[in-house]
Amino acid sequence: MGAQLCFEANAKAPREALRFHAETKGAQVRLDTSGCTAHRHATFHDGIVFSQRPVRLGERVALRLLREESGWCGGLRVGFTRLDPACVSVPSLPPFVCPDLEEQSPTWAAILPEGCALVGDVVRFWVDRRGRLFAKVNAGCRLLLREGVPVGAPLWAVMDVYGTTKAIELLDPTASRLPTAMPWDLSNKAVPEPKATPGEECAICFYHAANTCLVPCSHTYFCRCCAWRVFRDTAKCPVCRRQIEAVAPAQGPSALRTEEGS
Repeated sequence: MGAQLCFEANAKAPREALRFHAETKGAQVRLDTSGCTAHRHATFHDGIVFSQRPVRLGERVALRLLREESGWCGGLRVGFTRLDPACVSVPSLPPFVCPDLEEQSPTWAAILPEGCALVGDVVRFWVDRRGRLFAKVNAGCRLLLREGVPVGAPLWAVMDVYGTTKAIELLDPTASRLPTAMPWDLSNKAVPEPKATPGEECAICFYHAANTCLVPCSHTYFCRCCAWRVFRDTAKCPVCRRQIEAVAPAQGPSALRTEEGS
């Protein structure tokens, strides 16, 4: 796709704050003057953006979800690539990171689980020395998004401002106090909550379906919206008062996997 790979495993990256690469971006992406905010102008695709420099193993890429747009399916994608964005032919960029850019180049990305990050949330993602791609939303536990990322060469961060995700802002994780989350705003909720059938109502709002599990206590009496509000307000389960570490869908295999260490 008219790109150049970087193979120097020990290449030194300057310790400047991460910004979006100014030239190499999807056709619908608009950047602010600081290069820290990326906004998708129209449609639901062509929102690929890259970091302007390689990211070290273990270095957290921190971003805030600024805006969502209803009417689409799916949202933010994050990952890493060996493509040097300075050498990428912009017209050759595909509309999607997953699966298009992954199939065309040495790129490893993943979709954040639905509902785990809402407007105002801070998302951090990184790859460790074992080639595992992790993400973390606010103060929640880590999510293992994928494994098998090769770590023998420089990696640039790649993000896809896709679908319901309309705008994101890169943050400086070295700042003395990294913001955690903006105030909850129900008007920005992108995915409508299903109305409950009799007997399946959320124990808080008594309207939406109880479809969300609190981790680690596993209580499932709440809809996604109310569960996330409780997580942000008190981080304690209303039933057992146990500390909430994360929120996950109540049905199907959990997307959350934790491990010891950082």
